[in-house]
Amino acid sequence: MTESTEKPTGTADPALPTMSLEELQHWTQMLGRAQQMMLEQGIDLMERVPALPDPTRMLKVQTDFWTDTMKLWQRFLDPANATPVDESPERARDKRFKAKQWHDDPVFAFIRQSYFLIADHMLKGVDAIDGVDAKQKEQLRFATRGLIDAMSPTNFPTTNPLVVEKIIETRGENLLKGMQNMLADMARGQMTQSDTSAFELGRNVAMTPGKVIKRTPLYELIHYAPTTEKVGAIPLLIFPPWINRFYILDLTPEKSFIRWAVEQGLSVFVVSWKSADASMKDVTWDDYVVRGQIDAIDTVRAALNVESVHTIGYCVAGTTLAATLALLEARGEAAKVATATFFTAQVDFSQAGELSLFVDDEQLKMIRQVGKDGYLDGRYMAATFNLLRGRDLIWNYVTNNYLLGNDYAPFDLLHWNADVTNLPANWHLGYLTDLYRDNRLVQAGSMTVDGTPIDLTTIKTPSYIQAGREDHIAPPESVWKMTEHFAGPLRFVLAGSGHIAGVVNPPSAGKYQYWTNDEPADSLAAFVAGAKETKGSWWPDWRQWIAAADGDAVPATGARIPGGGSAAALGDAPGEYVRTR
Repeated sequence: MTESTEKPTGTADPALPTMSLEELQHWTQMLGRAQQMMLEQGIDLMERVPALPDPTRMLKVQTDFWTDTMKLWQRFLDPANATPVDESPERARDKRFKAKQWHDDPVFAFIRQSYFLIADHMLKGVDAIDGVDAKQKEQLRFATRGLIDAMSPTNFPTTNPLVVEKIIETRGENLLKGMQNMLADMARGQMTQSDTSAFELGRNVAMTPGKVIKRTPLYELIHYAPTTEKVGAIPLLIFPPWINRFYILDLTPEKSFIRWAVEQGLSVFVVSWKSADASMKDVTWDDYVVRGQIDAIDTVRAALNVESVHTIGYCVAGTTLAATLALLEARGEAAKVATATFFTAQVDFSQAGELSLFVDDEQLKMIRQVGKDGYLDGRYMAATFNLLRGRDLIWNYVTNNYLLGNDYAPFDLLHWNADVTNLPANWHLGYLTDLYRDNRLVQAGSMTVDGTPIDLTTIKTPSYIQAGREDHIAPPESVWKMTEHFAGPLRFVLAGSGHIAGVVNPPSAGKYQYWTNDEPADSLAAFVAGAKETKGSWWPDWRQWIAAADGDAVPATGARIPGGGSAAALGDAPGEYVRTR
């Protein structure tokens, strides 16, 4: 297709593409199908709702759609006299349409604008629905956004200009290679997002030197070798989420929080959870709190002959860390934990974000079915998290790997993301039901641990609470609620970026920023309004905070060397459990 370069003398150039009658009919039919799809979507949504108190709202949505459709046609057929497109900054930054063809080629520009028009009005159609509760509407909105992402013209070979060019350039070889990629992913039951051969545990990820000093049916405990002559008297014990591999905090050396903490003069221990199998079918909440976290705390205390430990709980392990602190308070043993740090963790699930949309009777029933062998395949959870960011974590790779047939790029974070962990099915069901659905953890005495009722408001342990400003898994508003339940001294820090990059942000990278506010605030909005922004990583702020409770430094000898004390070394880090599938 080419643009006309000749025009009558003295007339304005309308920049109208030269098309045959057949081509014009094709594009007319395409837009007609899009209009029909929109109408069918509206009718389907209306049929799901028993009553619409104000049906004129839906009629207005449909009328606005037709009006905007006519404007789109005018821009396509008579661009010189059409109203310019007023695109939002978000649309202008949409990475799916960054190729110049989406803007410079009239037909592909029309396709892009048609897509945005339909997407906008599909969402407006959902917003116009009355007679459903807030959660049902949000579920409809989430499903609609997923459908919109799936129907993007970038996901189809004939409507993506880059794919069309690649087909011509390679004579279709890209589609054959893409087919091979797709079939391989179907065979493994998981989408590939990174070069699977680029990373190896202990070679270029999870390579901080250390030893496994304990192994139970639930976890391995790793003690890392000090790199400083002296270390803080109080050791640091890290609880990563059991839904992922622990080495998110020990990626490549330049990104490793564990390595950085060791270099900061801390005695560092980390729990590496076992990927569930049928033998763990009876594992429950009590196991992760008592036989997991408290057992590890006592093991470190005994190994180093210290009274207390610093603790970190990441995501769901932060949730159980809160329960651990409440149980220790109830037992009169709170002094075992000197400080508690929470990475993007939630205890109050009243505003838990989009993950809560997956917690209803149908979803719970499906989990029971897929977990009938006693454990939940980690690929199920991986697919769930990918759905939360389908545009980036699903459709981006459909285009890149299946349509363009490109080679996989090495990326340590995506390699870790694909390294899934199985979950004990009954425990996972209990977590979703008791916490996400019923929000029992913040109801004093509603939940018990090892037979003891717990109450989060009794927790006086000094706590550092970190949230990610763009976190879609643990929204900052939800993380903030932790400050409304704990009684002890708290420091809340809001970090730039999201659930992973907001945490794994080494100072050497010079990326993002964080916000602090030393004045009392009764809401996240009030905190942000008076907050001080600091460029770069929040890690040094945390290190300064934890140093206040470190006590005197001690020589990095004897038991401070992995395997050098009463706890013998069982093997080298990163251990066996991280390799178990």
